[in-house]
Amino acid sequence: QVQLVESGGGLVQPGGSLRLSCAASGTIFSIGTMGWYRQAPDKQRDLVATITNGGTTNYANSVKGRFTISRDNAKNTVYLQMNSLKLEDTAVYYCKAGIRAAGGNWSVYWGRGTQVNVSS
Repeated sequence: QVQLVESGGGLVQPGGSLRLSCAASGTIFSIGTMGWYRQAPDKQRDLVATITNGGTTNYANSVKGRFTISRDNAKNTVYLQMNSLKLEDTAVYYCKAGIRAAGGNWSVYWGRGTQVNVSS
């Protein structure tokens, strides 16, 4: 069974940094685009950044220049380096990936999320 597990969230002061990780596990044949999304209280879940298996990245305007997405294909892991954090970055951060399980079809998987709190 394929699953995504995020880690690295926590409490940080404005201007600080955090690095999120998301590891895919299970009987995986191939992983396509991976990404990070976030959801603040009483708001919709929004795209933060995505990265293809070839390394092409895409960012929300609100995080460009501050966040960097990367992946380690050998470890089936995607990262989100978050610098110069702002109060408005506070949210639950979710990992998403398109994965083809061994012997199966392509499906979209979500992690359970990791909380990021930016507060002074």
